[in-house]
Amino acid sequence: MAFNGTWKIDRNENYEKFMEAMGVNMMKRKLGAHDNLKITIQQDGNKFTVKEASTFRTIEIEFTLGVSFDYSLADGTEMNGNWNLEGNKLVGTFTRKDNGKVLKAYREIVGDELVQTYIYEGVESKRIFKRS
Repeated sequence: MAFNGTWKIDRNENYEKFMEAMGVNMMKRKLGAHDNLKITIQQDGNKFTVKEASTFRTIEIEFTLGVSFDYSLADGTEMNGNWNLEGNKLVGTFTRKDNGKVLKAYREIVGDELVQTYIYEGVESKRIFKRS
């Protein structure tokens, strides 16, 4: 599938503002903006395995489209939500466990890049990855 492969972070757009809106402290925002994130995605029908490897942690997440699961962000924020496929775009809707606010996440292939878009409290950010 189009998402399959290993993707390395190339650049961020408005990522520090997004982390600030999420309540991430300044030190973690500075570190997070330079986390050298690498994502490996394997899709098998409606099931996905996503390995996230950064300077700070390596985790593996398995999920099925449309099925809710728990997820912890790198800063420790606990979330629950799910991913769905809308056309050629993965659309995630996650609710924070601490305050009930919603984080929207999108993953799509644009040209030869994987573009992840996050929207939280009206702040939009993008992380752009290149296939490695």
